[in-house]
Amino acid sequence: MLHRGQESTDGSGGGELAVPMAWMYAEYIADELLRTGDLMPPTSFEFRAGRDALALTIFLSDSDRELSGIRVVTQLETWLSLTAYDQPWQDWVSERLADLSALSAESGHPDPDLELAEAAWRWLEETELLAPDLDAVPGGAAAAGEDERPKVWTPAWQLGLPLGHLAIHLF
Repeated sequence: MLHRGQESTDGSGGGELAVPMAWMYAEYIADELLRTGDLMPPTSFEFRAGRDALALTIFLSDSDRELSGIRVVTQLETWLSLTAYDQPWQDWVSERLADLSALSAESGHPDPDLELAEAAWRWLEETELLAPDLDAVPGGAAAAGEDERPKVWTPAWQLGLPLGHLAIHLF
C-alpha cells in the first residue's frame, strides 16, 4: 500500500509516497522460486499460499531489509531451515511480526512493508484450502485415485509452507 505523508524509500520524508520495496522484493523472490519449481499453476490458491509463506519467510528473515541478488543465494539455507517440517514456523512468524509491529509503533510511522506482511499472514491463517488428508489410513490413498482421496480443510499456511520449502530445494 502507498501512503501519503510517510518517509519515501530513501528515508528522506517530505510527504512522498512510501513504497513497500522490502515486501515487494520478498514477494518477487518467492514468486520466482515457485515458478521455477513449477509445482502449481500460478493462478491457484495453493500457489498464492506458497508465495505468501515464502515471502513472509524471506521478509522476516531479512532483519536489515538489505536483500540483494547476491544475498539471496546465501539465504537459501536459512530459508530451508526456517520452512522445514519440524520447525515452529507459524510461531516464528507471529513473534517476528509482533516485534516489527512494536518497532513500528515506537517510531510513530506506519510501515507499509509490515502492513503487507501482516495482511499476507492474516490470509494464510484465516483461509482454508481443501487438501488431501495426509493423516488418512495408510495404503488407502495408494489404492484410491487422486480425486478419491479423503480431503480436509487445511489452513493455507500449512499447504503453502511445504510448497515453498520444496521450491527452495528445486532451485
